[in-house]
Amino acid sequence: MSISKATPEAQSESLSYSDGMNVALYALGPRARSRAELHAHLVKRNFELSIVEAVLDQLEIEGVLNDLEFAQLWSESRQRQKKMSKRLIIQELRVKGVSQDIIDEVMEEIDDESEYKLAYALAERKYRSCSHLEPEKIYSRISGALSRKGFSGGLTSRIIRELTGTDS
Repeated sequence: MSISKATPEAQSESLSYSDGMNVALYALGPRARSRAELHAHLVKRNFELSIVEAVLDQLEIEGVLNDLEFAQLWSESRQRQKKMSKRLIIQELRVKGVSQDIIDEVMEEIDDESEYKLAYALAERKYRSCSHLEPEKIYSRISGALSRKGFSGGLTSRIIRELTGTDS
């Protein structure tokens, strides 16, 4: 087994379409990725842009790479596992390079009622652990937990009023 002593420039010239496909498929193994994420990954690995685009186009044709499916899976996962708000999920999808049209389509599936239920369940769990504290600390802890998950101040105040039965 010999170690290649080629320079990075020489190695990047020898990176072929099949190498790009292998790297892309390997990157998609652990989790789905957006087209922009996979594009950045391949560029970082020194593939030529023409090869990167050809690989990504082929993966889309084969149905392996699909930004709409990725965004739907990401959104469902973040709501179910991390209890994140719509606002925070939108922010994450933007960072991952998903187009605004796809983000809008995926976010239409999350209605205000389901977001309220998600926030209420999170606040209720937090309230049980701190209900013995002073009202100011309860408010602080619940509002902090909800704001870290991206829920608005108005929704937070409404839920705290409902949980504590106060008008503060």
